[in-house]
Amino acid sequence: MPPHLLQSPAPIAILGGGFVNPNHLTRVLRLVAEVVAADGGADHALAAGLLPRLVIGDFDSISDHARAALPPDRLHHVAEQDSTDFEKCLRAVSAPLILGLGFMGARIDHALAAMNALARYPDRRCLLVGEADICFLCPSELHLAPPPGSRLSLFPLGPVRGESTGLRWPIAGLDFAPGGRIGTSNEVTGPVHLRIESGAMVAILPETELEMTAEALRAQAAVGG
Repeated sequence: MPPHLLQSPAPIAILGGGFVNPNHLTRVLRLVAEVVAADGGADHALAAGLLPRLVIGDFDSISDHARAALPPDRLHHVAEQDSTDFEKCLRAVSAPLILGLGFMGARIDHALAAMNALARYPDRRCLLVGEADICFLCPSELHLAPPPGSRLSLFPLGPVRGESTGLRWPIAGLDFAPGGRIGTSNEVTGPVHLRIESGAMVAILPETELEMTAEALRAQAAVGG
């Protein structure tokens, strides 16, 4: 598969085959210029009246109806089974911000696989949207302004060190790791500044912060953070 089937100067969405909240989809579509479908996500796209720019995957879940409805040049079959369809999409697209829906549904294994993909492709700035939460891989520097009292969880995907301001429990001087210290259920006390010195840290916020967080991630990408 070519490394970049789509290079977009504007944010894009990737739709997966899991549950997609119609309200979340409407909000995401206001933020993106293109829609890519991961395998069965093509059915979600067509049901919403969208024609995805690309459909990428091993095609084990896309319906026959969707395949017949889509132009053949938009279908990109990737047969290998060593990566998820979400990963196949991440490898094939480039954009300043990617918003993913349909990957954080009821199945815990699917959500874990999606978060693992964030760590495997840190150069793809990606925000995953779930039913109650959004999550993303923290860049090296990030400024956020959720309302005071908001929940902001930090979960390490390996050994992580960093610093923070604006959190009830600062993270400076702490060693985070799976099976060790984690940073779930922290609380915002003011404007948040996160600096990740080393490692892969996933941040999790309520879905109400979708638009604000997307703008912050896009702004940080623009300055190379």
